[in-house]
Amino acid sequence: MKDGKVWVGDRVRDEDTGRYAVVSDVREGKTYILRALTGGREWTSESPERLTVTAPRRE
Repeated sequence: MKDGKVWVGDRVRDEDTGRYAVVSDVREGKTYILRALTGGREWTSESPERLTVTAPRRE
């Protein structure tokens, strides 16, 4: 997490889709690119408040 927000490298649960992912990029501070933990599938989220960190990235 960065400044209390979900950030690149964090493992999250996307509450909108019910899927688990790793945040792979944040574009313009508002579009979060999520990559599935298995299968390599990607999708986006513009609702960081709907992303719950399940494991923060390793420092």
